[in-house]
Amino acid sequence: MEIELISRSFGEGESIPSKFTCDGANVSPQLSWNCSVEGVKTFVLIVEDPDAPSGNFTHWLVYNIPADVNLLMENSTPTKNVRDEVLMGTNDFGRIGYGGPCPPSGTHHYYFRMYGLNTAVHLDSGATKREVLKKMEGHIIARAELMGTYQRKK
Repeated sequence: MEIELISRSFGEGESIPSKFTCDGANVSPQLSWNCSVEGVKTFVLIVEDPDAPSGNFTHWLVYNIPADVNLLMENSTPTKNVRDEVLMGTNDFGRIGYGGPCPPSGTHHYYFRMYGLNTAVHLDSGATKREVLKKMEGHIIARAELMGTYQRKK
């Protein structure tokens, strides 16, 4: 594994606590990572739910995380708990920043994917996943994944 991605909020394959969902405070979980790959200049985080009725639903998009940063604090927003150069994109809720799990039915899987790039993503805040992925093409030199699940309480 080129990047080790972990969270104090939940473990690999575990249920994501409701605090981080639409049923709770809907704040982003804490994430930390270690990367041993030389040449990484920035990191990109993409959080997606492939089980969504509309297909792969983007919950969070964070880019231009400098290589010397290895932590996103709980409740990171575009204006809180992140350095100025760290940018957040538009999620599929139509908002910039984090939008927590809110599945309409059943248990959904949420993939937190971290990418190490050999460049910065030259986009403004609020970019879409498609725009960020286009800028990432040919520049991914490390990656990691952390998966959590969530099912709403009835």
